[in-house]
Amino acid sequence: MEYKISLLDQSPIYEGETAFHALQKTVELAQEAEKWGYHRFWVSEHHNAEKLAGSSPEVLMAYLLAKTNNIRIGSGGVMLQHYSPYKVAENFSVLSALAPKRVDLGIGKAPGGLPLSTKALQFGTVNDGGDFEERLSLLYELLEKELPQGHPLVEVNVMPEPPENPRYYLLGASAKSAEIAAKFGWNFVFAKFINSDSTAWTEAAEVYRSLSPNGHFAMAISVFAADHQKEAEERVSDQTIYKVALESGRIVTVNSLEQAEGFGLQSGQAYEIRKQKLQTLAGTPQYIHSVLKYYHEHYGVKEFIFHTPIEDRQARKYSFHLLSAVHSLKEKRKENVF
Repeated sequence: MEYKISLLDQSPIYEGETAFHALQKTVELAQEAEKWGYHRFWVSEHHNAEKLAGSSPEVLMAYLLAKTNNIRIGSGGVMLQHYSPYKVAENFSVLSALAPKRVDLGIGKAPGGLPLSTKALQFGTVNDGGDFEERLSLLYELLEKELPQGHPLVEVNVMPEPPENPRYYLLGASAKSAEIAAKFGWNFVFAKFINSDSTAWTEAAEVYRSLSPNGHFAMAISVFAADHQKEAEERVSDQTIYKVALESGRIVTVNSLEQAEGFGLQSGQAYEIRKQKLQTLAGTPQYIHSVLKYYHEHYGVKEFIFHTPIEDRQARKYSFHLLSAVHSLKEKRKENVF
């Protein structure tokens, strides 16, 4: 396979389950992903979300690193606008010291929740989340010990000092995010499952490649695989997402009408809600990989991070297995035999 494949798990809590059950299933999935040959396994950060147990990726990552052996474990991602870059640097230095050469630091620009949870995360601080690029730069300079002379923190060290720093990834869904990643020398992951507009992601790919020709451009994409094409397409035919367009011009993507209404009301701005079909790449594993190969060859996508938001845990797990390197290898062997 010419491109890498990885998994993103948001630790969904399905009907009748508890957070304990959801997190145990995340651990099991990480272990399966390792057996199936996936390159990395990322966990997310969502706040005040009743159906998602993943609110603290750093904590979950530590547990996953202890429960797996070789697969890379990462954050998809840490919502930096809420936190001290120094503390984030310390957290990931601890993780990298515990499991050298296995840690990915994925940083997100989004808030990871509705305005009320953002208020709670930033409560009692002077932070308003408006200095993202400054925070990203400081985080990198702290980890790489590159603070310029005269900086007020130049004498501060990030401890412990791991054998190797984590790998750096910026997550985003626009050409602007790709530009920021290239500007700071970070790898970039375009969240196609959030913004599936073909113009947006192709423009992001072009911007990133032009500014960072040696950088790693990846795509987080909504996929669902089944044994038969029609079965897969029917399974995802009714999936929807909601766009909340605020008076300020900001557009936020959420998973339900309830979340959309909550975001709009909590924002304190005039807003409009737009319902859209979730663009999921669905089909047989052969079909899905043919599309991914096209993206790889024509747009320079070096890695695909699979996200499968369906409310059937077994079907979701089977989809990941069908798309895995292990399954692809078995199919190739069959072709060689026959």
